[in-house]
Amino acid sequence: MISRYSRPEMARIWEPENRFRKWLDVEIAACEAWAELGEVPKKSLAVIKKKAGFNIKRIDKIEQTVKHDVIAFLTSVAEHIGPDSRYVHKGLTSSDIVDTSLAIMMREAADIIINDIKELMKVLKANANKYKNTIRMGRSHGIHAEPTTFGLTFALWYEEMKRNLSRMQAARETINYGQLSGTVGTFSSVPPFIEKHVCKKLGLKPDPVVTQVIQRDRHAEYMNTLALIAGAIEKTAVEIRHMQRTEVLEAEEPFEKGQKGSSAMPHKRNPVGSENLSGLARVVRSNAMAAMENIPLWHERDISHSSVERIIIPDSTILINYMLVRLTGILKGLQVYPERMKENIGKSYGLFCSQRVLLKLTEKGMSREDAYSLVQKAAMESWKQRTHFKDLLKKEPSITKYLPAKDIDALFDFKFYTKHVDYIFKRVFKS
Repeated sequence: MISRYSRPEMARIWEPENRFRKWLDVEIAACEAWAELGEVPKKSLAVIKKKAGFNIKRIDKIEQTVKHDVIAFLTSVAEHIGPDSRYVHKGLTSSDIVDTSLAIMMREAADIIINDIKELMKVLKANANKYKNTIRMGRSHGIHAEPTTFGLTFALWYEEMKRNLSRMQAARETINYGQLSGTVGTFSSVPPFIEKHVCKKLGLKPDPVVTQVIQRDRHAEYMNTLALIAGAIEKTAVEIRHMQRTEVLEAEEPFEKGQKGSSAMPHKRNPVGSENLSGLARVVRSNAMAAMENIPLWHERDISHSSVERIIIPDSTILINYMLVRLTGILKGLQVYPERMKENIGKSYGLFCSQRVLLKLTEKGMSREDAYSLVQKAAMESWKQRTHFKDLLKKEPSITKYLPAKDIDALFDFKFYTKHVDYIFKRVFKS
């Protein structure tokens, strides 16, 4: 998926040209290692390094006959090198090349995603500070609860992305392992020095023990990290979708000049970006499940994982890149309506203060059971009569016996609900 929301370098990682180039990098590095052991003549190594190349169309044509992509690749390389190609792929098996190069590509993809997360975090932090004291209604079960601030919402998203950044960095290290241990991973035809040399040159660590493949729990961890990132993106998108509902309208996605929301209704301004992100998150989560299914392979290897990974790893990394960039753009241009937030708070007639009234009555000596019953009764009447909760409290003698009118008025001060915002911000943004 290439669009203005994604970086072309992510897609290029997974193009055949780069994949075969990585395979060739591994093969040449292995030849260098064999040359250090005296198993490949220096003159032949020079020829290999000078002439090594491939032709994608030729690889595709050869594969039609041999039905094996690595053999087709090696045949094309041999056609470029000539007789000295007999030293290429010495002692190795296909997975040595495929898994080691895949690790490099997944590492490169991780680097892009890590940068995307950092860019998103900058926007989240900026909006958290901008709306730090912007009062809005907090909701539980979709129902008005108590006031919070929009800045705290952004702080929450920032903290979750901070965790995702750590997860992605850890997943990058988990996947950053190579293998060149030959058939079934025993080094029977290739000494450990070859693996050590190649991995060091390519910035990888040798996997301590493999079969004929690197074990797929590494890839599953990586893919599940992408799924967690997708979940955080969708969480943000769902909140924006809720806030853009006509009945709420506390914030809207940016609506660009010339943009149209509906083919039938000219008035529509829809949260299409956030809906798009919600849908794509489902794809990434599904791909993570497929990665989990890849873990139990038969014996020392089968290739049931291979066909899956050719789809899920490129698709998920490209999608996450796209999703992070698109969400960053949405949040940069988010239209926020503080006055509507205040208006919406008033729609529940001051009932957000019910807990505070309850606690104040118990402080004054009333039992919690009696206080709860009185406050709940007044709250239900407030809903029924569409009357401000505060006015009903002042009319109840059992309450005013403990709380005079001026004390009731004082309980409805919004500052009570925001007094520890600075404390929370210091915990989130301390570093």
